[in-house]
Amino acid sequence: MKFVHIADIHFDSPFVNLSDRENLGDIKRLEQRKVFKKVIEYIKEKGIDFLFIGGDLYEHQYIRKSTIEYINGLFKEIPNTKVYISPGNHDPYIKNSYYNQFEWNENVHIFSSKIEKIVLEDVNIYGYGFDDFYCTDCGIENLEIEDKTKNNILVIHSTIDGANIEEKQYNSISKKLLEQKGFDYVATGHIHKIDYNTYENQKIVYPGSLISLGFDELGKHGMIVGELNENKELKTEFVSLSEKDFKEKEFNVNECISKEELIEKINDLELTENSFIKLILIGKRNFEIDKYELYKLLTNEKIIKIKDYTKIQYDLEKLANNYTLKGLFVKEILKEKENAKEEDLEVIEKAVEIAFEALE
Repeated sequence: MKFVHIADIHFDSPFVNLSDRENLGDIKRLEQRKVFKKVIEYIKEKGIDFLFIGGDLYEHQYIRKSTIEYINGLFKEIPNTKVYISPGNHDPYIKNSYYNQFEWNENVHIFSSKIEKIVLEDVNIYGYGFDDFYCTDCGIENLEIEDKTKNNILVIHSTIDGANIEEKQYNSISKKLLEQKGFDYVATGHIHKIDYNTYENQKIVYPGSLISLGFDELGKHGMIVGELNENKELKTEFVSLSEKDFKEKEFNVNECISKEELIEKINDLELTENSFIKLILIGKRNFEIDKYELYKLLTNEKIIKIKDYTKIQYDLEKLANNYTLKGLFVKEILKEKENAKEEDLEVIEKAVEIAFEALE
């Protein structure tokens, strides 16, 4: 049997915190559609038997019926492929969900909050779905595989070995328990980082998010393609489908003597094609940096986010010895810094910068 395993597509995510530039949300939502269609085209081309979706297919709060119709329309293009979906914490199987109210194509099966077993000729498919935005007990400890001569697969949205309180709210399952159950493959989701070949004979797999959803998800994204034969021999590989990757790049402002020079140098940066860039400004600056003003003047469209970690250039200790208005001001600032909390130091430095510009 051949299968494709994906998870965490998050269709119709608003992407509100992704960029300070306009229209990026629309671009990413179009990319979701394009990459999902790539999955379906691959399944058609390779004659894949099963598509496992480990949850968070869409965003319940934002999903549009037109998007559901688009997804289901693609499922109709692979009528010979059985599609199994395990609803997660972003797309739970609740009363007003499209899982519950939409008429899905006949090759699609959506698991609910009671662990279910689908008996097929050469494989048994087990599955569970969230029925709320949180899940603390799916009842997996009570499940016993009845026929271990067949291949047995579990499709589930979960946090493996969740340690803290937050993780345990999203169906935390012990890795040791799952291994003891004896599944030949566990198609899970929820963790957006790929985890499929980190130890020998790995059967509990996270495919990661289908596309990168932000700068906390750097690197390649895509799907797991697997094959499981009658001897329970498992082969898996990762197939990258990323349209654009998220990358971070540092830029040192030490040599820039003006805002105009900074903008020129940023616009001249040679950046990787097909990437969204978070530019991290570091070093000592000689002028105030307003990142929102930078956005308006940048022509390098690959840069979609700017973080300013620069520090002011001034030698405050030296300036405090001057009997000038600046010197008197700095003496008072140094007194404030002595008793300031760590989180207040940046505010104090910013106050110095603004005051010095006013005194020029």
